[in-house]
Amino acid sequence: MSDSVLTIPCTTIDHQQTRLADLNGKAYLIVNTASKCGFTPQYKGLEDLSRSYAERGLRVVGFPCNQFGAQEPGSDGDIAEFCELNYGVSFPMFSKVDVNGDDAHPLFVRLKEEAPGLLGSKGIKWNFTKFLVDAKGRVVKRYAPTTSPADLSGDIEALLG
Repeated sequence: MSDSVLTIPCTTIDHQQTRLADLNGKAYLIVNTASKCGFTPQYKGLEDLSRSYAERGLRVVGFPCNQFGAQEPGSDGDIAEFCELNYGVSFPMFSKVDVNGDDAHPLFVRLKEEAPGLLGSKGIKWNFTKFLVDAKGRVVKRYAPTTSPADLSGDIEALLG
C-alpha cells in the first residue's frame, strides 16, 4: 500500500488532514461530486451504497469539484450542509479539489493514470466520475458519470468477497 492512492494526503471537508488508508476500508469508491449538477441526485445512491456495504468494508468518499460548469460554487461548509440536508450524506466528504489541469489534486492525478477513460483519455469529463479501489490502493475500475451507483453493486460485491 505504500505509495498508493490510499496514502496520498487529503483534506476533509472540515479541514482535517488525513489519508484514505486511515478509513480502514476493504474497498473504496472515490467520486468527484457537485451540488448543482444533473447527476447530483446520485448522492442518494452513493449514500445507499455506503449504508449497505460499510460494515463489509466499503468506504464511499466524495470530493467536490467546481471545474465542470461551475456546478459546485459553495464553500466547504455550504457543501457539507447541502449534502446532509438534501441527501442525508454520512460518508466522508473532502475539501473541494480540482480533478484536471495543473492544479489537479494528486489523488486524481494518480487515479487517472491508473484508470484512463474511454480511448485512453486521461481527463475526467464531468462530475460524478467514480473510481473503485481495492484495499491495497489499486484502481479496479473507472465508471462514467452516467453510471448509476446501484449499477456498481456487482463489482463491489466481487471486491468485498
